[in-house]
Amino acid sequence: MKIGIMGAKGSFSEKAAEDYIAQQFIDNCSIVPLVSAENVLSEVESGTIDKGIFPIENSNGGVVLEAVHAMAKHRFAIERLFEIDVHHMLLVLPGSTASRIDTITSHDQALKQCRMYLKRAWPDADIEPYADTAKAAEDLSRGVLSDSTAVIAPRRCAEIYGLEILEESIQDLKFNYTSFVVATRLEE
Repeated sequence: MKIGIMGAKGSFSEKAAEDYIAQQFIDNCSIVPLVSAENVLSEVESGTIDKGIFPIENSNGGVVLEAVHAMAKHRFAIERLFEIDVHHMLLVLPGSTASRIDTITSHDQALKQCRMYLKRAWPDADIEPYADTAKAAEDLSRGVLSDSTAVIAPRRCAEIYGLEILEESIQDLKFNYTSFVVATRLEE
């Protein structure tokens, strides 16, 4: 079985997929990082993947607009909805300090979930939306993003991409839940 996710390796969608696989006792399954909801639903609709998992709403950040727009363009069935608790980390290149950071980037939804923190702790930083939290972490580690950039991403991205955690659990709400959709191909 192939499960496509909105996000890169290390994303919250990957964590959601791992939870789903464990809860459903699924064996011989691979997770395919597809970064966008559009890619996930295109692959579900074409039958290239068996299931797609993507976020639809967060308790603090609201509706994930990217997912809503993709859902409006594709035919699919919703197998299940479930939620996970999301904690955001502020990640930097090894050895970077707060004084070097002038830009913070992440997926728009993560930026929304951390907006009060960003206003309070980083009033002078440029805040820039990115395609995905984990993709931002990957691109920071590969030098695609400036070394004066910090990214908001899951803790596991620090391990996967060799980044350091500058600050932990920076989301505005202690309990920060995101609802995920499990999409399957609509049988004719």
